[in-house]
Amino acid sequence: MERRFEEHESGDKKGSKYLRGKAPLTLVMKKKIGDRSMALKIEAKVKKLPKTKKELLVGGKIKIREIKGEINSAEGNKTSGN
Repeated sequence: MERRFEEHESGDKKGSKYLRGKAPLTLVMKKKIGDRSMALKIEAKVKKLPKTKKELLVGGKIKIREIKGEINSAEGNKTSGN
């Protein structure tokens, strides 16, 4: 996690193009998720949230487990044929 943040912050070729030139960056939330697969799914879901929901997440009004539950529910629907 720290490596990825440093890559984004440094503005080198490995970091996100979107974040280049937007320094200094501030890490506002860091959570231990468990396995890498679920962490990447949660990260993708959070990136798609509107700004207001992201602010609620950072402020503790929305919990990561709620987002994880949405992902698990969606995956359950895919496997059950619904």
